[in-house]
Amino acid sequence: MNEGQRARRPGGRSARIGAEVHRAVTELISERGYGNFTVGEVAARAGVADSSIYRRWGSLETLLTDVALTRLNTQSPMPDTGSLAGDLRTYAAQVAREITGPDGLLLVRLAVALSSNGEQGLRARDDFRVERTRQLQSMLDRATERGEHAPDALDVLDHLMAPMYIRVLFGMGPLAPEYVDGLVDRLL
Repeated sequence: MNEGQRARRPGGRSARIGAEVHRAVTELISERGYGNFTVGEVAARAGVADSSIYRRWGSLETLLTDVALTRLNTQSPMPDTGSLAGDLRTYAAQVAREITGPDGLLLVRLAVALSSNGEQGLRARDDFRVERTRQLQSMLDRATERGEHAPDALDVLDHLMAPMYIRVLFGMGPLAPEYVDGLVDRLL
């Protein structure tokens, strides 16, 4: 490395700024809901310049997507139990806990909010879906490599995720473990 280059350190200034911006977004969402704050308000709360947020994320929609994906990847990682049925049951239970938790409805509403927020919102929504589908596909590919018959990722979204999200979005009762397991059974 020459003198003009600096080594990037994991956990350095960039990571601290990212964590502060994520914290600020999470707090603002809890206080005001999605779409009810600006990049400037996020920047002020995080103690960074607006330009830092625009340089790193480009738009509020992209930032919201990053916050949601980071949260999902932390709280609902793709399981690897050794069987497709086990992976899907574990994953579905994680999603059910996440979307029925204290901020669960906010996550469900994110997709709706992004969809109605112009071209950038649609791009951010699509990025969110593509990334989560890629992660699901990695779980399904592992099952196929073990010799199991795996459904298509879109089938997982249609038959497992969509019913849970609709129930939460429209307040159609709890996501009891029996209900969630039944969705997995029907999918398989």
